Amino acid sequence: MHATHIIRRPVVTEKASYQTGESNRYTFEVAGTARKDQIKAAVQDLYKVRVLGVSTQNRKARDRQYKYGMVAGATTKRAIVKVHPEDKIELF
Repeated sequence: MHATHIIRRPVVTEKASYQTGESNRYTFEVAGTARKDQIKAAVQDLYKVRVLGVSTQNRKARDRQYKYGMVAGATTKRAIVKVHPEDKIELF
């Protein structure tokens, strides 16, 4: 897979911003089929930084009740990437 197909977008929340400032970890929404080694290579290729580690989360959205029945929530995958202390990713 190409790097832009693996990394979908950065996740910008209060918790993600706090992790960025305190421990140099960046959160991205990634493709559901992406493996940790692919995520590491994609971040290194796109942002030109040294990646020390990758943690992933499979997040399932809640099911919703509509008048025509139950609809399953979409499952998304997030990757929390730890970057070398001397490197920085400029998201904005």
